[in-house]
Amino acid sequence: MAEISKKKPVIKISKHLRQYLKEYDREQALPLKYDDLLRYDNSIALMDKNDQDTLWETVFFPHTEMSHIHDGLKKIYAILKADGDLSVMNHLFIDRIDLCIYGNTQPFRIRVVNRINDNFDYFYIKKADASRIYGLELEHLLSPNRINYIVQKDTLIEEHIVGLPGDQFIKTHMKSDDLNEIRLAKEFVKFNERCFVRLLGDMHSNNFIIDITPDFEEVSYRIRAIDFDQQCYEGRKTIYMPQYFKQNNPFIEIGLKNMTHDTMRQYQKEERSMIGHRLKSSHLQIGNLLRAMQKDKLSTDANIMTLKNDLAEHYNDKQFLRCKNMGQILKTSLLMVFR
Repeated sequence: MAEISKKKPVIKISKHLRQYLKEYDREQALPLKYDDLLRYDNSIALMDKNDQDTLWETVFFPHTEMSHIHDGLKKIYAILKADGDLSVMNHLFIDRIDLCIYGNTQPFRIRVVNRINDNFDYFYIKKADASRIYGLELEHLLSPNRINYIVQKDTLIEEHIVGLPGDQFIKTHMKSDDLNEIRLAKEFVKFNERCFVRLLGDMHSNNFIIDITPDFEEVSYRIRAIDFDQQCYEGRKTIYMPQYFKQNNPFIEIGLKNMTHDTMRQYQKEERSMIGHRLKSSHLQIGNLLRAMQKDKLSTDANIMTLKNDLAEHYNDKQFLRCKNMGQILKTSLLMVFR
């Protein structure tokens, strides 16, 4: 089984990555930075509807700071969602600011409410980490999902990804009579393949969501990553394969029950074909991203050595052995979809 024993260190944004972010409009001026939210002076544990601790804390700011903080957060939301059109702020208010104290980047989660209809949305403010930004950008370019985020210096703003967390889905939906096991098994195989090809690690059930969409006859599922901190860091290939995390065993059991080996191979080939199409359609941008990655130090020498040896054995291809860094390993992995 896959397991990560140590937290990955936060990796600073290099000048090469910064240049990429500016070129593709991911870097923008913001009215607040992450450190501004650290000026809270009180907090309480946030409980869920069943009165269970969520491991988030709701934070409160001094009266003298609150108006400035809330106004800045609404402007950030307008930048994220409406390309900076401040007219969307007229009916919005900041309902809650939560802090996740156990996360790698200790993110703040902002709850924004429309006072006209009580509709609400979330976004996140985090310490910028190069691994996570590479992961977000690769998800945007190579997966079926679009990702909206912006960066300024050491502050990262991310939109909320809607869906049911994988661990909750296991508890509440796995035994449901409405569960379409075949479609879910197919989606997990394709998700597993996406993560492995683009080297996104640590995809256990806490780190992805299930997007459930009713169809005219059945329901369909989309599994989406929500944690990108382990992009191209770990050394063992199993860390990049969700099938090896014990938390994901219920998905594996459904796959074993409903699929043959040939069916699984078909779905893997389908996903690799789709990744290949996306590589071709965005080859200039992905090329620029990979060039930045190849100039960055995203992991340890020991992890690089272990991973390139693992992948060389997996694919029976010595190209991996010539790689000097994680960017080169990822580029070689992506090219495998055309083989």
